[in-house]
Amino acid sequence: MKRYIVCIVLAAASLCGCQKVGVNIKTELSPAVFPQSQSQLVSVLGSSYAALRGNYALDYYFMQSLTTDEAILPARGGNWYDPANGYNNLHYHNWTRDNGWTNSTWTWLSTVVGVCNSVTATINASSQPAAFKQSSVAELKVVRDLAYFMLMDLYGNVPLDTLYGDFSQHTNVPRAQVFSFLESDLKAALPYLTTDGSATMYGRANRYTAYALLAKMYLNAEYYTGTARYDDCVAACDSIINAGGGAQYALQPRSSYLQMFYPTNGPAMKEFIFAIPYDPNATSYPGTNGYNYRARYDLDRNLGIRYHYAGSTAGSNIDPVINQTTGGGLVNSKPSGPESTLFSYYSAYFNDAGDIRNGQWLTGLQYNADGTPLMVKTTKGGYDATYQGSDKGATYVYQLNLTPQVYFRTNAASGANPSLFDLGNDEIAWNMGYRNIKYYPDSTNTSSRNQNNDMPVFRLADILLEKAEAILRGAAVTQGQTPLSLVNKLRSVRTTSPAWTNITLDSVYNERCRELSYETWHRNDMIRYGKFEGAWGFKTDADPNHRIFPIPSTAILLDPALRQNPGYN
Repeated sequence: MKRYIVCIVLAAASLCGCQKVGVNIKTELSPAVFPQSQSQLVSVLGSSYAALRGNYALDYYFMQSLTTDEAILPARGGNWYDPANGYNNLHYHNWTRDNGWTNSTWTWLSTVVGVCNSVTATINASSQPAAFKQSSVAELKVVRDLAYFMLMDLYGNVPLDTLYGDFSQHTNVPRAQVFSFLESDLKAALPYLTTDGSATMYGRANRYTAYALLAKMYLNAEYYTGTARYDDCVAACDSIINAGGGAQYALQPRSSYLQMFYPTNGPAMKEFIFAIPYDPNATSYPGTNGYNYRARYDLDRNLGIRYHYAGSTAGSNIDPVINQTTGGGLVNSKPSGPESTLFSYYSAYFNDAGDIRNGQWLTGLQYNADGTPLMVKTTKGGYDATYQGSDKGATYVYQLNLTPQVYFRTNAASGANPSLFDLGNDEIAWNMGYRNIKYYPDSTNTSSRNQNNDMPVFRLADILLEKAEAILRGAAVTQGQTPLSLVNKLRSVRTTSPAWTNITLDSVYNERCRELSYETWHRNDMIRYGKFEGAWGFKTDADPNHRIFPIPSTAILLDPALRQNPGYN
């Protein structure tokens, strides 16, 4: 078990209730019933982090990645066809107010806001010294403001609900006003936030977490508010770059870049400014899942044994496909393999043979750890459903080959059904698409698919790229760091290719795609660069209203003062 923050998140079990923005969370925790010692109150802070961890790696990830050209999750023979949640709707941009991910993500982020409000009230009512209360409340503000930033980014105009015990209805606030509130709230918190970036603060918000959030807001300010704030973005980035005399945060060397996302990652990662720790043994906040199931979705179903994922073993009738049997494998502990990238995304950005970031992708023919070909045993019909020979049921053995394109086959026998976003249910269909294993499969937890990989929210690499982009968009150069020098600094520890000699906004965008793939920032980037209305995969929608999601039906039912976003019924 990762010990560094688990101790403070266990307090989440003492809170319960449900929350929507506009109605504060009802909780059993209050100053009247909860002990008042400083150590006990510090542990209560953990409930806000447990809530934040809740749906970040699943629901939020899907909203930010499956809506872009970065990832796609189609059905195969009915598997993973989920009309309630609508993976297909995320891809086509035809979601509605009743989409499952739209609803669950709103509820999750609203819960984080409510928990932070509740814990803030508890700490303020305690008898602890003012300095302790100020620093604790400042930390909670950063967590709450991060949740509000995500709400603002996803849903646009959202209600502001900042007081515990206020059960009145709240209507939507214009996005520019939400932006101003978050900016003021974060700046007011800065003096009281610790600058400690040691292992004792890992997974908790410090002053540089606040600066990273401000930098992200300022980089997108022109889109959010209509007013460019690029110089402010550079200033916030510089505060992080200069932390600890420039030594507090550092780029991970090329030799260990991939390990930065392994199940063994944690406080030793000096590139992490703020990360969300995941631990299969940690308590989840009530009403959230707290899971990191990335490899379940991203690892081809034939590769569970190769990567020792979740104790995977071969089934009794098919080897090594473990999803086609319930007899000989760990039925609930296996990769499902429905998600892949689109080849247009992969081929555009991952074409440098010397780039270590290529190592996060599984492409083409697959091999065992000892270098021997990874062979899959099936039948001729199981490999290709369109095969109509009399020996359709005969054994067929092939080397696993992940193919680049995701497409619907025209032959009806394939089982492909475009109306159901279904590729078919044979090996050809299941092996479509290159796979990303940035969050490397966890072989240490053999009892479930929950992984130990912490997920970074803010990294130094992102800060360098943000500063470079802000300067290219009009900000002044500071500290002698030009866009070219900033990006070359990053590339010097990512690729053996020669340094760049020129730079453009498009080349920074391409570098962001390489550096930050599958880290929940690609939708944000596509919108800022004017690429979100483009066509990719099967998606052709170009409605700019779809840059934000609809306010969920469940939220409007609970708070009739909410108003639906433009372009939605």
